Amino acid sequence: MNQYLLDTCTFLWMIKDDPALSDLIKEILIDPKNTIYLSAISTSEILLKNSLGKLPLPHPAHQFIRQHREKHHVETLPFQEEDAEILQRLPALHRDPFDRFLICQSIAQNLILLTNDKDIQKYPLRTFW
Repeated sequence: MNQYLLDTCTFLWMIKDDPALSDLIKEILIDPKNTIYLSAISTSEILLKNSLGKLPLPHPAHQFIRQHREKHHVETLPFQEEDAEILQRLPALHRDPFDRFLICQSIAQNLILLTNDKDIQKYPLRTFW
């Protein structure tokens, strides 16, 4: 059994079965032996972007996220103090604070981050795409 953390874009692409998803990611997402997580960080990012009008959604954002997490059997993952402690050790390769927090969480929780973001892939963590 493997444990994976979804990048925010990966979660949104998963919802609409976007062609941007690689075949490997699609296989990982449908394998019932895998545990897939959506971080509270990604939830916060989606809620913020929706409230700013940058990410229109067909339903209230909190309902939209919960509905699609449940539909796709994605677990929620809280952001812990231990996750945040990694932040001070990260090199400044990526400026997006949400992505930096996901990197920290992936490292601290020993999760494989599902992302196609080349800047994230420069960090010392396991990623798949």
